Amino acid sequence: MSATTTLVTGATSGIGRATAIRLAELGSHVVLSGRDRERGEAAVAQIRDAGGRADFLVADLRDENGARRLAREAIRLGGKVDILVNNAGVYPFAATHEVTGEQYDAVYDINVRVPFFLVAELAPAMAERGDGAIVNVSTMVAGFGMPGAALYGSSKAAVVLLTKAWAAEYGPAGVRVNAVSPGPTLTEGAVGFAGSLAGTLPAGRAADPREIADAIAFLISDRASFVHGAVLPVDGGRLAV
Repeated sequence: MSATTTLVTGATSGIGRATAIRLAELGSHVVLSGRDRERGEAAVAQIRDAGGRADFLVADLRDENGARRLAREAIRLGGKVDILVNNAGVYPFAATHEVTGEQYDAVYDINVRVPFFLVAELAPAMAERGDGAIVNVSTMVAGFGMPGAALYGSSKAAVVLLTKAWAAEYGPAGVRVNAVSPGPTLTEGAVGFAGSLAGTLPAGRAADPREIADAIAFLISDRASFVHGAVLPVDGGRLAV
């Protein structure tokens, strides 16, 4: 993974931060993006202190222009982007009749529109070089119904379909596109409900963000060279029950 540049969105905390740290350990120059400059710079400092290469870009991703701007800034920093991890997302839980139009738009803008246009901006250059990897972060609730998860789950179900469509579109040119489907994970914003969901899993616990990061690192690596369009469950066995 050396001599590669990776863009990780939503990288100031949780799964995104763990992924950025893991990929830097594997030798990639990691460009982290997020809204919180202080947390982003702290993550970069941690990576650099460990001997890795990292930069941070402030990005409040909400629309096509923001996504394309971030992609171009990442290219400016790294010369190119070889790997994209679409991690940034929001996960509000609410009954359908309580969701406002503004909330609906915000979820689909961040969870669907932004990954779509990041790929639109970055995948063609990967295809032209004949090499690249994209990993999208979905969720286990994209695959089954859960009360209160209609908005969030449907947005991530769209990401699952996009993963397969992009694999079909860019795979022949050497760009591998896959996704991970995490179960409850002990991130800063999800500790409460992650713990309550953990009891429903065969694993009997919630995930550490580093476990999701390791799955992402596998999908990016040459060990997954024959894996295209897959959605890897990292859900503590939820798929089995």
